[in-house]
Amino acid sequence: MIALGDIGANPANPAGDDLVKDVDISTFMQDVVQASQQVPVLVDFWAPWCGPCKTLGPQLEKLTREAKGKFKLVKVNVDDPRNQPLAQQLRIQSIPAVFAFAKGQPVDGFVGALPESQLKGFIQQVISAAGGEDPLGDALEAGKAALAEQDWETAAQSFSAALGEDAQHA
Repeated sequence: MIALGDIGANPANPAGDDLVKDVDISTFMQDVVQASQQVPVLVDFWAPWCGPCKTLGPQLEKLTREAKGKFKLVKVNVDDPRNQPLAQQLRIQSIPAVFAFAKGQPVDGFVGALPESQLKGFIQQVISAAGGEDPLGDALEAGKAALAEQDWETAAQSFSAALGEDAQHA
């Protein structure tokens, strides 16, 4: 099960950790488009002054590391002048904004900071849509986590996804 803990707003990556990267427009094709051929890649568009970004970024980083390679996270600072053309090309109008890429294409996304259970549900849906492992088990885990947080809407969506995988599941 993916769990969430508190970590700093922009921690240094451990040596050899390629699951979470800061990227710019010069490495976007390699670190996002090409990398998403292997596993889904979430792209977090953020800025240092953005309050919700300071909440969402650490949550995404923690979930990424705990997923142990089921997906990767790249972070794009939209305040960096090099990245502004990229943000314009992807029509980023508000931050934080997260796009999911799979098989070289954007497949899903959201704007704003989400609660933990919704982040987990979003991540599980992206992994499942990209052909990830055990969509039934992942949907059930996300549903149980949402129930524990009394997030009824996310729980219902997760359990509905589980029934979509196995209509006879209790």
